[in-house]
Amino acid sequence: MSERIIMRTGEALVAGGPPFTAAEPEVVIGELDGPFGTAFANLLGDQVKGHTRVLALMNTDMMVRPATLMVSKVTVKATAYTNILMGTVQGAIANGVLDAVRNGTIPKEKANDLGIIVSVWLNPGITTVADLDHEALFNIHREATRRALEKAMRCEPSIDFLLENQEKLVHKYYQNALDARK
Repeated sequence: MSERIIMRTGEALVAGGPPFTAAEPEVVIGELDGPFGTAFANLLGDQVKGHTRVLALMNTDMMVRPATLMVSKVTVKATAYTNILMGTVQGAIANGVLDAVRNGTIPKEKANDLGIIVSVWLNPGITTVADLDHEALFNIHREATRRALEKAMRCEPSIDFLLENQEKLVHKYYQNALDARK
């Protein structure tokens, strides 16, 4: 039996694909029979307009294991956005979770005991793309989900890494603002 996973967090950014397809999921993973499970159930049962929480599905009636709850970081207002988020991206997240089980990041024997919450960022500009490359969007969000779960399960970055590199790690948008002032 694997060790208990009370709660772990991770994030990843995967960009570089077609416009508006970048993914930046933040994940929380933990045991369903503890405080994480309570949070999971409360999120699923307490729906908020514009930030609907849904289970990650492989297809229209097959949820992934570990049970995975998607929460949008962006207020959902448009049907086109909803269709992309609750279609291509939802399937990508489910596949990213299975990839993390397949590669051993998430212990297979704990698939029914763990839950995952994925805070999903999908650029609202995605609805302006005339010929959206759904395959690229799927692959980017799948990879980002897997990476975020890997970082969560490995507790990365470590506190030692952060302390050693604190002055070298500058947030991209802060750096852009500094550069713009020059």
